[in-house]
Amino acid sequence: MSTEKNQDEFYEKLRSQLYATASWPSEYLYKFIVVSDNRKIAEIENIFDNMGAVIKTKPSKNGKYTSVSINLQMRTPEHVIEKYMEVTLNVEGVISL
Repeated sequence: MSTEKNQDEFYEKLRSQLYATASWPSEYLYKFIVVSDNRKIAEIENIFDNMGAVIKTKPSKNGKYTSVSINLQMRTPEHVIEKYMEVTLNVEGVISL
């Protein structure tokens, strides 16, 4: 099975879960993990710039990775998924949780 097909299935399942568990617009918490590189962290932060997002970063115990948590108001599950896809396409090596 291709990675693209897996991704499509993941996003479709996420879309269904988001519609089933929240009324929209709704607050959403994104979580990402990246290698502790200020440039990569800034790339993620820039994707959510000017959206009223509250962004928190936390380095891992050994400092090799950084967790980036982003809390903001989103209009629909489609907008949530669009941001996940934007981060995945623009930030190399990011892990979305």
